[in-house]
Amino acid sequence: MSQIDILLFDLGGVLVEFSGVQDLAVLLQGRLSESEILEQMSRYSPSEQFGLGKLSREDFGNRFVKDWNLDLPPEDFLREYQSWSKRLFPGAVELLTLLRPRFRLAALSNSNELHWERNTNDLGVTSLFEVAISSHQVGLYKPDPRMYLTALDRLGASADSVMFFDDVLVNVTAASALGIRAFQVEGVEGVRLRLMREQLL
Repeated sequence: MSQIDILLFDLGGVLVEFSGVQDLAVLLQGRLSESEILEQMSRYSPSEQFGLGKLSREDFGNRFVKDWNLDLPPEDFLREYQSWSKRLFPGAVELLTLLRPRFRLAALSNSNELHWERNTNDLGVTSLFEVAISSHQVGLYKPDPRMYLTALDRLGASADSVMFFDDVLVNVTAASALGIRAFQVEGVEGVRLRLMREQLL
């Protein structure tokens, strides 16, 4: 087994708290349950287009407010939407600080320009990594193999030198198929437990 030199992290649900479903439920004033919102969001193409960098924030805001029948101006919705990326989970900075002397740290996220701006400018997330890549920057979404290959290329790394953490199983499966050691985890504690299990912590 090759030595792991790079730890590659998904952000939302792993290191960053994301509250989109709950916050949208409030905006919808109870018209849909959280499970219904999650199901509809998974099929909502403007969110996907925005996350691929193919839709401007203005167009996305206008479409979303209209399609979801929200009772607020698009610019107000976009401010709300940006805040759905809430904060780094407690313990995230401490864990990365502990790992940084021994590993190169990188992030690979299905995101969009508004959440990426918040993660970068307000939460200081992206500065914690040597390389941080968002879907909207490269026009690709996990689990597309090309997104992982983009990260490997940017890092100048072989697949077998990377360990990847994501909270979505299909993303983990896709990374594993490329030879990356990949694990499904929930939150900072999930990462910590997996690192201990792999004798890397």
